[in-house]
Amino acid sequence: MPARDVRRTIDAVWKLESARIIAGLTRMVHDVGRAEELAQDALVAALEQWPESGVPDNPGAWLTAIAKRRAIDHIRRSQRLERKHEQLAHELEQQQAPARDDVLRLMFLSCHPVLPTEARVALTLRLLGGLTAEEIARAFLVNEQRIARRVAGAKRTLAGKRVPFELPDDSELTERLSSVLGVIYLIFNEGYSATSGDDLIRPGLCLEALRLGRMLAQLAPYEAEVHGLVALMEIQASRSATRIGPSGEPVQLHEQNRGRWDQLLIRRGFTAMLRARQIGGAPGRYVLEAAIAVCHAQARTAEDTDWAKITALYEALARLLPTPVVQLNRAVALGMAQGPQAGLALVDSLAADRTLQDYHLLPGVRGDLLARLGRYGEARLEFERAASLTRNVAERAFLHRRADEIAVTGTSEVTLAEAVQGFLGRGDLDAGTIRSYGQTLRRLRLTLGDRMPLASLTSDQVAEVFATAWGEAAAKTWNRHRSAVRSFGAWASLGHLAAGLDRRPEPPSRTEAIGAAQLKALWSRPGLPLRERVLWRLLHESAAGVTAVLSLNVENLDLDDRRARVGGTWVNWRSETARLLPLLVGGRTQGPLFLADRRPGPSRMPAEADLCPETGRRRLSYARAEYLFKGATKSLDPAGNGYTLRQLKLCFDTRTGMNP
Repeated sequence: MPARDVRRTIDAVWKLESARIIAGLTRMVHDVGRAEELAQDALVAALEQWPESGVPDNPGAWLTAIAKRRAIDHIRRSQRLERKHEQLAHELEQQQAPARDDVLRLMFLSCHPVLPTEARVALTLRLLGGLTAEEIARAFLVNEQRIARRVAGAKRTLAGKRVPFELPDDSELTERLSSVLGVIYLIFNEGYSATSGDDLIRPGLCLEALRLGRMLAQLAPYEAEVHGLVALMEIQASRSATRIGPSGEPVQLHEQNRGRWDQLLIRRGFTAMLRARQIGGAPGRYVLEAAIAVCHAQARTAEDTDWAKITALYEALARLLPTPVVQLNRAVALGMAQGPQAGLALVDSLAADRTLQDYHLLPGVRGDLLARLGRYGEARLEFERAASLTRNVAERAFLHRRADEIAVTGTSEVTLAEAVQGFLGRGDLDAGTIRSYGQTLRRLRLTLGDRMPLASLTSDQVAEVFATAWGEAAAKTWNRHRSAVRSFGAWASLGHLAAGLDRRPEPPSRTEAIGAAQLKALWSRPGLPLRERVLWRLLHESAAGVTAVLSLNVENLDLDDRRARVGGTWVNWRSETARLLPLLVGGRTQGPLFLADRRPGPSRMPAEADLCPETGRRRLSYARAEYLFKGATKSLDPAGNGYTLRQLKLCFDTRTGMNP
């Protein structure tokens, strides 16, 4: 057999057998990381030997035997007890029956709740899917190093938490099984409707999720929810070929050519659903979702769809899983069963939910319902807003086309986006203010849509955005965003915009100054960078605000009089700052006094006022300066958190004008 064919055979065998091999090794060595390494050793042996000796008659058994011998060698080197050797020798004689339980144990282990969701997904695809870090990274559009870190971190967590390689007992089986099902469905959904990138569908992830689901159904044949998930994925996958148009655009369910739906997958889905019903019990999430998919699959045309039954199923699902996303899906069904006004009422009741504020399907669904009601101007704005929220290129283009298909009169009006750009583009705002105002106004644009006519913006709409985005925020945060809206409204001659936003009382500051002993230790610390030493001394000696000090420019310094003008005020300093400042300035004659470490990239160029014309570096940001100071003072802070720059400023005694 040619070497290339042998390599393809090895890849296929590894895909089919790796989960069982790693599972068996994990039971032997009690360390999933070590088990994967031993399995990889067997794979390397196959790559070395099979091109010359040929592919064995039973390649899976060959890999298993090599891997177990490596495991025995590893344990012997670790000087385990003799009875462990006897136990392992017995393992080699065992039949395949325990291997099924081992794979199920491995599935529960890789999806253990102690791991974050992203780590569960990566580890499951690595151990049970046999995918390399490069393949997983390519599927999720991230770099390979990030996936490798997730997998390595997951293994360390499992080892550090001493998570046992065993099946969960009855008391925690439901929760643990739910975690496994959730990971498999997450993998499927990312393949079926990609959240980012250029393509709407990633078939490889769909197929991998289906394989894992079918495997789980064989390993846990008496769990209705497992068969429900398999049924759901089989039926959804049956529509894959019709979900994308000739140009890669999404095709909505009611517009799909049902004659091209994969009937084999539909039959497999019906069979899995029948098995779930035979097992009985109260229907869970996946059984209910599969029942909805069955309703769609049974309808010969879109008009034949039993929307009343689907609505009832969504109502049952909402009682079981009362999440905003389920309610949004229920609104779609309600709009089809009882009319768009009924669906719109439910959608509007979800608008204040924070979990949906950046979910592109909320304005997408609302746009559909508004268009059906003939409210085309509002529908266009919703489609535009949905397009701005999605990270998938194909879906964004589709939503823009839907918006452009709607003819709207009066398009010469100034839009919210245009007004915001004009407001932030003024020459009298410093970089910090632009950043602060920009955060507030970006949220208005995301929630209300870039193309909203500025003249139609109301205080009630602004109040709704605030209630959703910052309703539970601290008073200081609320007031900062309120101030931004007031300034924007005054500039745009819309002084009423903040009418529904009352200023919240802010609790008095309890920030304490840094103690004299800690200050002395800080100043005497060797090796402090010159920039940080000057900044900290200047804050300490001047009692000026951090923002004001970071806004200083070289050309505004009066080194002889030990002062500099910032806006309408003066910043004064004392001897130690006076000694250090000339060293920091060097030969520069203009530009920001405190500079960042690196030059900005082409896509992140700051305003001209924040860029040094002599070095090409940007002004040091407040966030970076704060981070450096907290890091440098962690060892001095009794609480171990590090101090803030504002605490350093407070070290100046305002009653006497002296430092403690």
